[in-house]
Amino acid sequence: MHRPRPAPPPPARPVARMPAMLALATALLGGSALVQAQDDGGVRLDAPPLCDSEARPAPRQLLDRFINADCAACWRDEATPDAAANTLALDWVLPGSLGDEAPLAAVARRDALERLDSLRLPPPPQGAIDRSRVRPPRGAGAQPLRVAHGQALNGYVGASLTWQPPKGMARTGPLTAWLALVEELPRGTEDSPVARRLVRNLVVAPIDPHRRELAGADIWRVLNVPEGAQPTRLEVAGWVTDARGRVVAAAASRCPSPSSGAAGAR
Repeated sequence: MHRPRPAPPPPARPVARMPAMLALATALLGGSALVQAQDDGGVRLDAPPLCDSEARPAPRQLLDRFINADCAACWRDEATPDAAANTLALDWVLPGSLGDEAPLAAVARRDALERLDSLRLPPPPQGAIDRSRVRPPRGAGAQPLRVAHGQALNGYVGASLTWQPPKGMARTGPLTAWLALVEELPRGTEDSPVARRLVRNLVVAPIDPHRRELAGADIWRVLNVPEGAQPTRLEVAGWVTDARGRVVAAAASRCPSPSSGAAGAR
């Protein structure tokens, strides 16, 4: 006589907790929560400081400083122009012909070639400088572009760019949004004669290329923090270019002062 098999036990009910990856993404994208791992596998959410561009005057000029990774002396060049007031300086290190053996190979990025191409400049054998005046369209507000980022967590940082064009702005061609993760390096770092904003990661995104009416941009990304970058020195910079490569808006983030919590210059 065959005995009926006992019914299997009902499946255990899942513990009601936010998935770790979802919580991590929320924190990295500058949301209202920062994830802390718990011993039981769950997560705890704390409010982090958010770094954004709202308390920083909009730049009137971009200063792009390019260095070939083969040229160690270019980093120390006393003729390197400093950033004037209301100027957003960006430092790009291009991959060199020496590959991984180049003196500056550790901080070289192919993103620099994309920026050079947008400026219609050839890769320099040593270094190059370009200045781009910000040309806001008629009717643009004082700060039409906003960038922000959260705190670095497990080698990643969330960043965003939001741009609102003025009403009635005509589309004359493709528009492009640029969002750069940069590391602020004080004057004297590796004998640099100027303070630098070294580009560590970059997002380049077309702005609604298939829409007939002109819309703004709302870009959110989780960016890798390259090895060697100091999280406390990170900020984000953003700008929008038109079909001719002209900069129509720019912004850079500023973090709250650790002592007061109020926005302050880094």
